[in-house]
Amino acid sequence: MAQTAVLNGLQKAAILMIALGPEHSARVVQHLSEAEIEQLTLEMANLRKISSDQRDLVLEEFHQMCIANDYIAQGGIEYARDVLERALGEQRAFEIITRLSSSLKMRPFDLVRRTDPKQLLSFIQGEHPQTVALIMTHLVPEKAAILLSSLPQDRQADVTRRIALMGRTSPDVLKEIEKVLERKISSLAPIDYTTSGGIQSVVDVLNRADPSTLKNVMDALEMDDPELAEQIKRQMFVFEDMVILDDRGVQLVLREVETKDLAVALKGSGPEVLQKILANMSARASQMLKEDMEFMGPVRLRDVEEAQQRVVKVIRKLEESGAIVISRGGSDELIY
Repeated sequence: MAQTAVLNGLQKAAILMIALGPEHSARVVQHLSEAEIEQLTLEMANLRKISSDQRDLVLEEFHQMCIANDYIAQGGIEYARDVLERALGEQRAFEIITRLSSSLKMRPFDLVRRTDPKQLLSFIQGEHPQTVALIMTHLVPEKAAILLSSLPQDRQADVTRRIALMGRTSPDVLKEIEKVLERKISSLAPIDYTTSGGIQSVVDVLNRADPSTLKNVMDALEMDDPELAEQIKRQMFVFEDMVILDDRGVQLVLREVETKDLAVALKGSGPEVLQKILANMSARASQMLKEDMEFMGPVRLRDVEEAQQRVVKVIRKLEESGAIVISRGGSDELIY
């Protein structure tokens, strides 16, 4: 029986593409670079005859690699190795894990991301705010928002500020922090420097935090670092987010916004935003708005962005006064 060991990676890929058929192969090729497509196409053309044994072995190897990837995603390398050894034997498991490990770039705090935020909170109690901030930058925004909301109020703004100002973190620092959690969570060391934090990380978290946490954080930041608070505010709600406002909210915004600003702002927006606006205007007003947009012709990008910022400023003002509510997640329900 033919063995896949005598084939190189390109030959195996070519056999796999042929075995998958043109429809599925075409979907795979869409994710390859031009150079990779060229190499793969040439190799497929050079394959004169493929035995059924070769085809079956390549498909089986591909299937095993996919399963191993799933196991790694579920519980890491050690978990995958343990399961594969039980299913395929020690030698075969070693070959698969070695092949995957050579191409896999493991992220720090891999298991932390799969830990329940409330449980994670018990792990980081008493840790320095900088440590908490670093851990939060490696969580998905939804989990980071839950963790932020669970922190004492006097620490929420401090941690938020540290996330916003965080830059690159060396592997040694990440390893040390991972060791603090190793009794509960096993982690894998990163290969290179990891860029974490920044304004966008804060925005992603705060957009999903409950309103009371959001207010507490922003109030504290406005006192301690007004410039940073303003930077965060500018990105907290963008013009395209108007689609998440309810109809009453949109109507209140339209009353406060200059028609010219609205027309210019909509020049750079998607069809969903335009439809949302038009749906909350009278037939006559919507027709006039569309005519204004048509007659003004091309508009500079800078003018569009400035007009959108003026509209967003109105929205923030209405939110701060309590006239409108922007849904940012959390468990609070609206009562009408």
